[in-house]
Amino acid sequence: MPREAFERSIEEINARITAMGAATVDALQKAMFAFRERDLDSAKKIKKADAHIDIQQLEIDDLVATTMATQQPVAKDLRLLLCAIQMASDLERGADYAAHLAKATKFFVQEPQWRQTEMLEQMANIGASMIAGTVNAFIARDTVVARQTSLMDDQIDHLHKSVIKEMVVLLSARPDDAEKMAKFIQVSGYLERLGDHMTNACESILYMVEGVHVELNP
Repeated sequence: MPREAFERSIEEINARITAMGAATVDALQKAMFAFRERDLDSAKKIKKADAHIDIQQLEIDDLVATTMATQQPVAKDLRLLLCAIQMASDLERGADYAAHLAKATKFFVQEPQWRQTEMLEQMANIGASMIAGTVNAFIARDTVVARQTSLMDDQIDHLHKSVIKEMVVLLSARPDDAEKMAKFIQVSGYLERLGDHMTNACESILYMVEGVHVELNP
């Protein structure tokens, strides 16, 4: 039956979104490890992981397009399929930021550990929780979880602002390290933008379930 075929497609989309979310969390955690430990070998592996996640996004886009073309989805179904495309896009961007974080390792490989790295690690941990929460909200079609997950972005924003303030203070004492401090702020910015993308994904989940556009954490 047509509806049964549609449901099978949705199950496949759910499975692929779940796998992509897990891969993005794994890339983020490994990138943070590489940055913290100054591990260039581990950092290089993140690039390969990012390429695989890019492929996952394309596969989801293709599956959604095929489902739209062959299964005659109704309005609510279309919102679900559009949300799946948005989810895949935001997860792919999250993986990109993990790759950028890993790539930044080479700028600090000769540096002793900076105390402010602890704040980056907190941001990465919150980001990983946001990714997992967003995927869970999508699979469960749960707007409560989506809203709760989006609130974590405020924590990431606060930490990012704290990193900037500490780098400004540090600059006055270590002006020769200005370039590295700018890079450190840039790395923090990657994690801040990851949180923004997960918030965007949560907004798309609300639209999928409720049919209304809501701006979370304006």
